[in-house]
Amino acid sequence: MGGLLTELGKRLAERWLTLLVLPGALFLAAAFTARTLGHAHALDLDLLVREVQAWRPTPGAGAGVRLTVLLLLLTLLAAALGIVAQTLGSFVERLWFAADWPLWPWPLRSLADWRVSKRQQRRAEAEAAYERERLRVGESLAVGNAERGANLRSARLVVVRVSQEEPHRPTWSGDRMHAVTLRLARDLDLDLATVWPALWQLLPDASRQQIESTRESLSRATTLAAWAILYALLAVWWWPGLPLAVATFITAQLRLRSATDAYAALVEASVHLYTGELAERLGISGNGILSRRTGWEVTCLLQGRRHLIDLTAHEPQP
Repeated sequence: MGGLLTELGKRLAERWLTLLVLPGALFLAAAFTARTLGHAHALDLDLLVREVQAWRPTPGAGAGVRLTVLLLLLTLLAAALGIVAQTLGSFVERLWFAADWPLWPWPLRSLADWRVSKRQQRRAEAEAAYERERLRVGESLAVGNAERGANLRSARLVVVRVSQEEPHRPTWSGDRMHAVTLRLARDLDLDLATVWPALWQLLPDASRQQIESTRESLSRATTLAAWAILYALLAVWWWPGLPLAVATFITAQLRLRSATDAYAALVEASVHLYTGELAERLGISGNGILSRRTGWEVTCLLQGRRHLIDLTAHEPQP
């Protein structure tokens, strides 16, 4: 037990250091640089070095204690900034996925509605281009011409690049997650929000760890976007803070897209792989095979609507 607690303490300390203290310390360094140099001396390294040296404790009795106290205060301040960034990151995540955008206040809701309309228009145009290319390839094959279909694949990639399903969210990441919900409801009559908590209890440890790891990557990406916002504030006093914020935001966006795509794929795969087993655990016949009937019955049972299953028990399974 003592070894387990020691290992747990090491992991917590490592996470505290990497997720809170180090990012906060970097921001403190940038803030100190912004305060010291300003716009007039934005790249004056000599001035920065002189100011840093001025903060050194003067030699003498108690210098080591003062230095220790200073480092401790800076560590605590860096950790506090890390907590602020993580809190801001949770708001960034909510905006980025925009699951509840119709409930947002008027200015944000109007902007989100405009974005959804634009994304729907872009996808419609991409689908029309894909359909034209598909017809062209079909006509070419009909007369005996060889077609490799490279242009057709490219046209399809353009459609998917907008969104995998009809856009209902103002962002790509929001639509990527929503596409999983749409497909499961359309193809299997399965409500993901209802089934997922029960399914999570059934997943093997390896699958859980993989999903949790991907989810943490997603959260770290939104926290990085929050740091970009904080760095942008420094641009008021120090113009290099703006390119630093832009670079940080672009990195966060790329990481978020990658993590969202991986997370959505893992969730959808888990539903297809293990819902049949969940149905058996719940006493629903289906021989472990996931069908529309199985998905609908699992959803009804977990929603407390078993009477609907009994009412339609005589209907043939699709």
